[in-house]
Amino acid sequence: MTFTDELREVAAPIWDATMEHPMVRGIGDGTLDEEPFREWVRQDYVYLIEYGRVFALGAAHAPDLDRMGRFATLLHETLDTEMDLHRAYAAEFGVSEAELEATEPNPTTRAYTDFLVRAGHEGFEETVAALLPCMWGFNETGLRLAEAGVPDHERYAEWIETYSGEEFTELTAWCRELMDDVAADAPEPDRERYRELFLTSSRYEYMFWDAAYRREGWPV
Repeated sequence: MTFTDELREVAAPIWDATMEHPMVRGIGDGTLDEEPFREWVRQDYVYLIEYGRVFALGAAHAPDLDRMGRFATLLHETLDTEMDLHRAYAAEFGVSEAELEATEPNPTTRAYTDFLVRAGHEGFEETVAALLPCMWGFNETGLRLAEAGVPDHERYAEWIETYSGEEFTELTAWCRELMDDVAADAPEPDRERYRELFLTSSRYEYMFWDAAYRREGWPV
């Protein structure tokens, strides 16, 4: 069993709960009301900005040129490709670029991104462990939904096809291999820290869906 196999086994209850969340099930069968998904799109835009910062920190902490280059590429793709695609996708739901730019993070988005940036400051290995549930979780969600058949809802089908696609699946495989590499020779206290980070990010992934579904706001 690889280290990432172990992580997946430990996180199984969280990931299963994510798959059963009404937001995810509604995307899968095409019945989700579009307003909570618009909220997800808005919050995900805010998330991507901080996501880019974490890639920058990963590049800064990378132990070799190959990994530094890969994280720099991921930063570039996030800022110059994925965010453009996100703007175009948001427009299909009637969310303008101005609205995206004006989005304030809800409490969960704020907490999740602050957690990721803090992990990014801790070191390269911690960055990898904290980022992995986002990529891997979306890929597994996309693949599991695709196995059940894409919905008639064109834009939800596009979401599923994006995250179940070959390119994103290959990126996820690389991220898993990287996690296995950095954990291979790590002492057990370090490996336990990676587990903690992975599980915390997995919980935040669930909460991110749930916050959008509930259209979470600050209570005061």
